[in-house]
Amino acid sequence: MFLSNLSIKRPVFASVMMLALVTLGLFSWRRLPIDMMPDVEIPVLSIVTEFPGASPETVEREVTKRIEEAVNPISGVKHVISVSREGLSSVVVEFNLEVKINDVSQEARAKINAIQRELPEGMKEPVIQKFDFAAMPIVSLAVRSNILNPRDLTTLADRKIKRRLESIAGVAKAKLVGSSKREVAVNLDPARLQALGMGVDEVVFGLQSENVNTPLGRLNRGGSEMPIRISGKPKDVDEYPDMVIARRGTQPITIGDVSTVVDTVEEQRSLALVNGEPAVAIDITKQTKANTVAVVDTVKQAVAELGQELPAGTEIQIVRDSSVFIRDAVSDVQMTLVLGAILTVLIVFCFLNSWRSTVITGLTLPISVISSFIVMYFLNMTLNMLTLMALSLAIGLLIDDAIVVRENIVRHLERGEDHFTAAREGTTEIGLAVLSTSMSIMAVFVPVAFMKGIIGRFFFQFGMTVAFAVLVSLFVSFTLDPMLSSRWYDPDIERKGRRNFLQRRLDGFNAWFERTADGYKRVIGWALDHRGLVIGGATIAFLAGLTVFAFLQTEFMTPMDQGEFAIRFKSAPGASIVETRGRLEEVLKALKQYPEVRYTYASIGAGDADTVRDVLIFVRMTEKKERKISLKNFVSVVRTQLEKIPGVTVSVLEDPDAWQKPLQVAIRGEDIPMLKRYAGELKRELYKVRGIVDVEAAMEQDLPEYRLSVDRERAAATGLGTSAVASTLGVLVGGQAVSTYEDETGEAVDVRLRLPGNLREDVTQVGNLRISVPGPEGMALVPLADLVTVERATSPSEINRRDLARQVVVDANLDNLPLGTAGQEAMKAAQRVKLAPGYKVVMQGDTEMMVESFGYLAEALLLAVIFVYLILAAQFESFIDPLAIMLSLPLSIVGMAGTLALTGDTINIMSLIGLIMLMGLVTKNAILLVDFTKVQRRRGMDRRTALITAGRTRLRPIMMTTSAMIFGMLPLFFALGKGAEFRAPMARAVVGGLITSTLLTLIVVPVVYTILDDVAAWLQR
Repeated sequence: MFLSNLSIKRPVFASVMMLALVTLGLFSWRRLPIDMMPDVEIPVLSIVTEFPGASPETVEREVTKRIEEAVNPISGVKHVISVSREGLSSVVVEFNLEVKINDVSQEARAKINAIQRELPEGMKEPVIQKFDFAAMPIVSLAVRSNILNPRDLTTLADRKIKRRLESIAGVAKAKLVGSSKREVAVNLDPARLQALGMGVDEVVFGLQSENVNTPLGRLNRGGSEMPIRISGKPKDVDEYPDMVIARRGTQPITIGDVSTVVDTVEEQRSLALVNGEPAVAIDITKQTKANTVAVVDTVKQAVAELGQELPAGTEIQIVRDSSVFIRDAVSDVQMTLVLGAILTVLIVFCFLNSWRSTVITGLTLPISVISSFIVMYFLNMTLNMLTLMALSLAIGLLIDDAIVVRENIVRHLERGEDHFTAAREGTTEIGLAVLSTSMSIMAVFVPVAFMKGIIGRFFFQFGMTVAFAVLVSLFVSFTLDPMLSSRWYDPDIERKGRRNFLQRRLDGFNAWFERTADGYKRVIGWALDHRGLVIGGATIAFLAGLTVFAFLQTEFMTPMDQGEFAIRFKSAPGASIVETRGRLEEVLKALKQYPEVRYTYASIGAGDADTVRDVLIFVRMTEKKERKISLKNFVSVVRTQLEKIPGVTVSVLEDPDAWQKPLQVAIRGEDIPMLKRYAGELKRELYKVRGIVDVEAAMEQDLPEYRLSVDRERAAATGLGTSAVASTLGVLVGGQAVSTYEDETGEAVDVRLRLPGNLREDVTQVGNLRISVPGPEGMALVPLADLVTVERATSPSEINRRDLARQVVVDANLDNLPLGTAGQEAMKAAQRVKLAPGYKVVMQGDTEMMVESFGYLAEALLLAVIFVYLILAAQFESFIDPLAIMLSLPLSIVGMAGTLALTGDTINIMSLIGLIMLMGLVTKNAILLVDFTKVQRRRGMDRRTALITAGRTRLRPIMMTTSAMIFGMLPLFFALGKGAEFRAPMARAVVGGLITSTLLTLIVVPVVYTILDDVAAWLQR
């Protein structure tokens, strides 16, 4: 072959090429960022619109539906999903993966601008932005002090710590939780207002007009100019009570005449507890393309610097760090890669019994692995679990070509050829077969790299990493291996000199193997004489494997033990933050009894929904090796314990960063009462299924509210509109930041106007309030009770829609129940709910994604089989001979299914990727067997003798390559290290499939070859 001949003739040239690859690989490796998973951009837009004071039904009707109808016609839209809550519309538009998010973002903005006139008054401008699935906090800090009060601690956290953190490259947002932000409260006295004949709007106008700091222009004098401005803002809070806001005749009216001014803190809407103790927490999220580990490292450096600058008695503590698991998981994958490489090299040494041959062969591993970093760098990949797992699984593959080439060269040396001739002829003889096997492997992984869907985006890096590494290993096998074989004399081949203890033991092993190979000749002969029995036995084995495969349960991905889980729950509708905290403390008290719990970080109102009912608890467990219980089982124990707490319905999530439950069943229709009824029935049916837990239905709890209806005739008679009434009530009850006050540091502090808390406790107090209206003799006051009627009512907490139709989602967690089985049971439960015409049940969430991804994997599997066949047909110049090799593919099902059943694994994304890998791996052995058979037949040997000779000659490289692949995957097979639960199914599928397919291939392929050869001869008659 050209490459091998060139390398043998020019050894320095071959060495320089290897050094160049290694040098580029090392430089690329230093530049590769570290992350948990590949950074995949999913084209999703989020459109958030605030409509203050509007009910969920009003938000849906006036805002959400109109925005949905505007963006739905955009080309490439896959799903339009929306949630309408009180005062808030959230529309999420999911596009097909090939869509450019920046282009559709501009088009969506144009579509919404076109319907601005149809949108209601009082609605704020829609905020359109890319939806970030990775917007969960990557690190959380707790700021505590035994000296500073909550307000001063919040000021320190907000103005110093938060700003420093948000200036870090890669940080998107640093959000305070549990803060007590300073505020100047102007608490109105309705009695004083009534006595002075003043309305709320007059107070608002007076405050805003007197509390100004406005530039007036410039004064020019000669060659200089001086700006001039009015500075009307108070320099101290004590000045506010004396601020004149109106006059009655000649009598000035001050703020102090109609209100009480208090320097206080804002109304508490969030809370953070670290191990049950209050703190000001800071949740930090990263930018979309930022690297988690790099950002966290910079944050830690900033925290260390800030710790030196804080006042005495104040500290910053890192309470949650998602980079810890990433580092540990990536480090453990690297360790499995190294262990796999060591085991692979040891296998090679056992068979070759020569350290020189082992070095020549083993050099392929570091060169191929290091070189793969080049393509990873230029394709903007990261060092993540998938890319490193690709290299770990490929360890055995990367040395295969070198094993086959070296073994054939050694065979020529043992026949008495000199090193140059043996290197040249040995490589040339086996070159086409080695090229075909490597092309078969690449033909398998290229379809994996180019799968459709989200799963395809994730496994692109996996497939490309393996494909490039295999290509490099092929290049090394055709260049460096023959060059070193031609130059480096190996006395161990001729067994000259004294043999040490290890060499004698390995000589014994190789002698045993030679006897086994001789016995294998007899096995082939027997198989060729009993072809029907062999085919029948292989068919039975395949059907048995297929049966086991059919009974295996399915799931999307195996959950990982991250040593951390999350607990979510909502307090009762209408609950205050005080009541929610009471429930939270009960949960935290229950968690304290477990020694496996290392610490807890709990928050109320930390999300974007601004509700004091939402509780999130992160529970950090002790290290995996320090506890006797797995995360999955511990979660079950905690769930059972928390179910005993009255008034709390918890949801315990194994994945702390999961933003939805794994099982989601949606009921679609239009009538809200009917949807709620069906959801309740489905919830009861799901609870009957063992393993389906934490079942919740959206809209199952209505929110209590007071509904004020304005009498339009009376309001019109007084000269008022509904908006004026709503505006006044909004200030009095909800409060309004009417101005700002500059504190001593120049920072802005909100000045909030509202009723004091004791006048906002009962709805009758609202009716006693008065609103100012223009009259013939000036401003007059009208009681609100004359203009509005009050009724107690309920409204849905939220209204969900998908693809322009209403739906209610019933979701659940799973307790030791695979997702595929749970989905099947959920559909059975849904069938027991009798739906009226116009209503239907659909699976969403992980189940929908699993079904879609399995379909794409099936396409990749079909493509892999087709590509492998085409490559073999090209090699053998025959469309029939490749069938002998292709029929060995189903035999891998036997070992794969059996191994997964024995280890308790499921059919999931990783095990199916393993099945696709087997399509390439299994053909390697059959190619070596059939190729050598055809070579012998061309040399004049009869078919039977050629098959027996090929089997005897190729048994050693077949067993070497198979053993190398199996032992290289053993660290992954035994699930060593963190995150191993996710990786293990792939290795187990491959190892099991390799074992049975190799054993069966050695017997079945020769028989199938003869049958197909007979068929070909019959067709040529």
